[in-house]
Amino acid sequence: MTAENEQTDATVGPGIERAEPGGVRVRRALLSVSDKTGIVELAEDLVELGVEVVSTGGTARTLTEAGVPVRAIEDFTGFPEMMDGRVKTLHPRLYAGLLAVRSNESHLRAAAEHAIEPVDLVCVNLYPFEQTVARGDASDEEIVENIDVGGPTMIRAAAKNHAFAAVVVDPADYTIVLTELRESGGRLSMVTRERLAGKAFACTARYDVAISSWFALRAEEDFPPQRAIAYEKAAELRYGENPHQRAAYYAEVGAPTHLLAGVAQLHGKELSFNNLLDLSAARELVEDFSEPACAIVKHNNPCGCALGRTAQDAYERAFACDPMSAYGGVIALNRPVDAACARALGSQFVEVLLAPRFDAEALEVLTQKKNVRLLELQDWPEPAGGLEAKPVIGGLLVQDRDAVSETPDQMRVMTAKTPTEREWDDLRFAWQVCRHVRSNAIVIASGGATIGIGAGQMSRVDAVNIAIEKARAEAGPDLLAGASLASDAFFPFADGPQLAIDAGVTAIIQPGGSVRDEEVVAAADQANVAMVATDVRHFRH
Repeated sequence: MTAENEQTDATVGPGIERAEPGGVRVRRALLSVSDKTGIVELAEDLVELGVEVVSTGGTARTLTEAGVPVRAIEDFTGFPEMMDGRVKTLHPRLYAGLLAVRSNESHLRAAAEHAIEPVDLVCVNLYPFEQTVARGDASDEEIVENIDVGGPTMIRAAAKNHAFAAVVVDPADYTIVLTELRESGGRLSMVTRERLAGKAFACTARYDVAISSWFALRAEEDFPPQRAIAYEKAAELRYGENPHQRAAYYAEVGAPTHLLAGVAQLHGKELSFNNLLDLSAARELVEDFSEPACAIVKHNNPCGCALGRTAQDAYERAFACDPMSAYGGVIALNRPVDAACARALGSQFVEVLLAPRFDAEALEVLTQKKNVRLLELQDWPEPAGGLEAKPVIGGLLVQDRDAVSETPDQMRVMTAKTPTEREWDDLRFAWQVCRHVRSNAIVIASGGATIGIGAGQMSRVDAVNIAIEKARAEAGPDLLAGASLASDAFFPFADGPQLAIDAGVTAIIQPGGSVRDEEVVAAADQANVAMVATDVRHFRH
């Protein structure tokens, strides 16, 4: 036994032993849990180790029914449980036993003077507040009753004084704690105590976030003075943006859904940081369409998107936009994948493929490629609304989540020529895709498929040039003739539209609002090209 774990036999007062940090032998444990998973087994093993078990309310009943000897909390405090269990652990005898610093002589003298009994281990988990809210049918009164008071207080007291009073909040830690108690003569090391304390404070922080978020929603205050957010780890990742960076995926606590909610990985290596970034972008894009749709994303930008009669048709049309960039891309389909679609997909290198379902034959085809990650999302959720946040140095920028809600009735034709029905269809499609492209963003579309995308350029003219060159390289000048173009923000000069017009584009959609709108419209009128203003911008930084 190390010097750190040595404990003297000097006793000051009834049952109080002087000890150094990490040197307390666990002789008394308080168990008070809402989630009773494994609690009987934990209590039985503690008793076997010679530990006295003190317990409260429902936990005490569960243990007694299982034949575990239990000391009731009212016997320990000398004060009855009351007010429907609202008051049972909030007593100075308990908190003095939890908070006493056992290497501090004045604390020991105070404990002796007031006959304080120490509590060496606390095992607590909290009323199911989040689960009660998530049910959707709970009254306000029931929700408020599921705000735990005594539990968080015990957890925080034991975690603060972790050198002398260990705290366990997760049933997954029961076996770890019991193993160490058996192997160390009833003691827990400082390393274990600190780990458990950190987990305990994270538990109460998350709990408080859930409660404050519920009150904030009731107040209908979108941007409250304080924004409390909690996250829980949902997945370990292969690596970060680069292989030398460690990474994990955390889901926001209380969010109605998240990127991997309901997603089953059927095949392939574990996901990486970049995979999830691109998967999020691809999912958001195909979720915008009710028709069969496919999005292919590379480096967080779509390199192809299309509608089709079937999943295979949508994929082949999306792939045709930019086959070179699609190599090693992340693909999202909003329709099931059959064998024929799988064979088409199998002809190229795919990093990640997400679909609502894969037929058995499709899986047989696709699993022959060992590196492709196949993700199945059977219950596709509604597109998420609400707020979104982006990290900056030392903080978060929070905004409403962007969405394209503009309809043709809300748009205005700026030119003498009105778009044809086919051009309207392509303008709406290109405008929908444009929101998902990094600014400055230009999307050229024809027949419900992208044929050229210019993304992430500092100059809008450069973005137009790139989109045209991409379209010429794959679609050829014939397909460019009669195509439609979308720009995520207004054209400050006529040079950008003129490049597109010269390439064969016959319809353009943009927000409008430039001080040179007249010049831009004049260039379109001179070429008999239709131009539509949305009066809404969709930057994506």
